Amino acid sequence: MKIAEVGNIIEFKDGLQGIVEKVNENSVIVDLTFMENFNDLGLEEKTVVNHKRYTILHG
Repeated sequence: MKIAEVGNIIEFKDGLQGIVEKVNENSVIVDLTFMENFNDLGLEEKTVVNHKRYTILHG
């Protein structure tokens, strides 16, 4: 399993996408404001995603 790096775009949880801001031992912190429909979703700006739960779209 490849671990994302800061600046990578990842996808997780049924199509949500974000930019990795910080890499931790077991997870990454992701900025969700990257998504065009972010304001429509009513989500927090940032979230934590376990390394096992995402795929890297762009590096």
